[in-house]
Amino acid sequence: MFITRRLTRFPAALVLVASLSLGGAPLAQAQTEPARTATTVAAPASADAAKPATESLDNPYGLKAIIEHGDLVSKGVLGLLMIMSLGTWYVLVAKLLEQRKLLKEAKAVGAGSRFWTAGTLTQGTDGLAKEGAFRFIAETAVEAGKRHEGVLAGVDLGSWITTSLEEAGAEVEHRMQKGLGFLATVGSTSPFIGLFGTVWGILNALTAIGLAGQASIDKVAGPVGEALIMTAIGLAVAVPAVLGYNWLVGRNTAALHYVTTFGSKLRATLLAATPARA
Repeated sequence: MFITRRLTRFPAALVLVASLSLGGAPLAQAQTEPARTATTVAAPASADAAKPATESLDNPYGLKAIIEHGDLVSKGVLGLLMIMSLGTWYVLVAKLLEQRKLLKEAKAVGAGSRFWTAGTLTQGTDGLAKEGAFRFIAETAVEAGKRHEGVLAGVDLGSWITTSLEEAGAEVEHRMQKGLGFLATVGSTSPFIGLFGTVWGILNALTAIGLAGQASIDKVAGPVGEALIMTAIGLAVAVPAVLGYNWLVGRNTAALHYVTTFGSKLRATLLAATPARA
């Protein structure tokens, strides 16, 4: 009886041991599975980190963002600076061509030229370039050397010729100085206009950050850096204007020297031709 009970319990014990042995394998497998998963997940991550960053992120801040999303003041400042820049380069090119024309005319009336070897002053004047500065002065001198009636009849000829040539020279100088005032204005005001645009952009950026309640570095550095573009544009407009103004003023001084010399020679020629009237 006792032996029979032991034999009937023995298979149950075997079943229990087998089940425990079989259950341990899934447990060990379950414990090793997360490690395999972690290794599998970590491998692509390390591979992605090893790849070079070839793709660049789109910059949401910049000149394009100001044009597309800027307010009326920002666009107005940018537009004003663009107009100043275009006007600066237009004046630079126009004045350069005008000065080259004047210097070319100065060579045509130099010593030994056809103007001074012509038979009369009128013939020499007709040989000069039309609508030129030196022809304008020569025609003024010819007109001043003629006999005048009425009130001008009592004016001394030498004084009248001198006054007429001085007025003609002043008129030429006035023409040559046109446009230089614009360059001086742009050179002195465009940096301040750009600075105003920067201050306005920073003000808007700080106000938006305060309303959003976020003061992270990406929320501050981006808008502030975008606002500094206005200052850079203002300086980029001012530098060519200042350099161009100083350069053109120097060239004007050299060109007007030829005009003054030409007027003095004309005055001496007219006075020598009519000594009695002088």
